[in-house]
Amino acid sequence: MIPTVLSVAGSDPSGGAGIQADLKTFSALGAYGAAALTALTAQNTRGVTGVMPVSGEFVAQQLSALFEDLDVRAVKTGMLGDPDVVDAVAAAVRKYSVRNLVVDPVMVATSGDRLVSDETVVAIRDRLLPLATVLTPNLPETATLLGWPEVGADRMAEAGAELRDRGASAVVVKGGHGGGAEAIDVLVDADGVHELRAPRVATKNTHGTGCTFSSAIAVGLAHGKPLRDAVEEAKRYLTDALRAADTLSVGGGYGPVHHFHAMWS
Repeated sequence: MIPTVLSVAGSDPSGGAGIQADLKTFSALGAYGAAALTALTAQNTRGVTGVMPVSGEFVAQQLSALFEDLDVRAVKTGMLGDPDVVDAVAAAVRKYSVRNLVVDPVMVATSGDRLVSDETVVAIRDRLLPLATVLTPNLPETATLLGWPEVGADRMAEAGAELRDRGASAVVVKGGHGGGAEAIDVLVDADGVHELRAPRVATKNTHGTGCTFSSAIAVGLAHGKPLRDAVEEAKRYLTDALRAADTLSVGGGYGPVHHFHAMWS
């Protein structure tokens, strides 16, 4: 049977990030995608011009409808609009004994626009992070969650370990915002520290990379793969999607990665 993976995230009407990127990733990697919307955004490849949160009560209603009918094998969270939404997600994770939870703490868009309030950051850190099978922050998000001024390449393992100490079973600190010839991510889990390396792809079309990576991990877990295998395969998929990104021509800003690079000629 094809496993069902659920994305709990915001909508990106330009199709490159958020729910839209998650569903494309699920489909490309062989999972059935379901979605619960947490926020509507007005955005394109150039930036975000508006955010309209969905109420926590209605997010909870969506989640109840899905979990009471679908056999959800993994859940991936993205942008969570406010603390009430975070609480609704955390309550559903506990109530329905979610087996695999990938938390992508989306706080800042690729364009640099801040997407959530300080109160929401605290709610994610204190109430959702401890439930995560794996947490996937980028460097700015890692610093925000820890209250550090910044996180550089030399402190990625330390930062991942500290986030694990706050309750996450595993943490992947993503190094895409760093420099150098390689894009280096650091996985910290119960077995220690594991680096994931790939050549840095020279493209401006990076919209939705975090959403795509975390969604790919969720698919791997839904297929029953060990966490390290799921993370490594997600890294390879994202790298290939970035390499093919320039074959698309979407918008005038930060375009999307090519989710269906292996299928479209």
